[in-house]
Amino acid sequence: MEGSINAVYAITLSAVLYVFRALVKRDIPTNAGCLRPIDVITRKGSIVDAEFPSSVAGGNVETSQRIVDVILGALSQALPQEIPAAHQGTMNNITIGGIDPRNGQPFAYYETIGGGMGATAHSDGESAVHCHMTNTLNTPVEALEYSYPFLVTEYSIRRGTGGRGKHRGGDGIVREIRLLADSEVTVLSERRLIPPYGLFGGEPGAVGRNIISRNGVAEKMGGKFSVSLKKEDVVRVETPGGGGYGKPES
Repeated sequence: MEGSINAVYAITLSAVLYVFRALVKRDIPTNAGCLRPIDVITRKGSIVDAEFPSSVAGGNVETSQRIVDVILGALSQALPQEIPAAHQGTMNNITIGGIDPRNGQPFAYYETIGGGMGATAHSDGESAVHCHMTNTLNTPVEALEYSYPFLVTEYSIRRGTGGRGKHRGGDGIVREIRLLADSEVTVLSERRLIPPYGLFGGEPGAVGRNIISRNGVAEKMGGKFSVSLKKEDVVRVETPGGGGYGKPES
């Protein structure tokens, strides 16, 4: 597939393992034995079983999340009490690079941003957290501004973005950065057009949004873009909310 979101077979296998390992209620070792009862069938050369020379940079961080969404959504029909509505379904990858005017040295920043978890049959979804197998954590504002020529102008919970339901989905995050140096900015994200699904009458979470502002003029960007920005320009990432579970009671 064109673009960099192809996943190699190992990533697809890892996503499948994650789902079924998470459903096991016992504290068992995570190893190859967990996959012995499961056959993972793919089509060679497809987005979930890419082959050279396909670009695969986004397969680990983005396509893996959507594979998990698909598997959990299918399993919800058999295990409605165990499966949550869709989490945010993306890692909201942002990279910024340039020359730091404070010391004349090149800098490179990469972060993934959390969002909303899907609700379950028993509880609301958590807000503003990394979901599923991201293996990444929050970067504090103080650390970000100390290490890079950035000013964080907003870092907040994106209120009202979780899907309504008997149990509500978690809300996403807003991360807004004013650049203090000319920079190259790249964002790799999903769930900007199709929202995280709700389950059993629950409403979907809100889609994410990526916005850049040049000279005070805001421009909505797609889920994946790379752009050259100037000092004082602003990058704003609004991450998706999680889906709701069950019909809203009112």
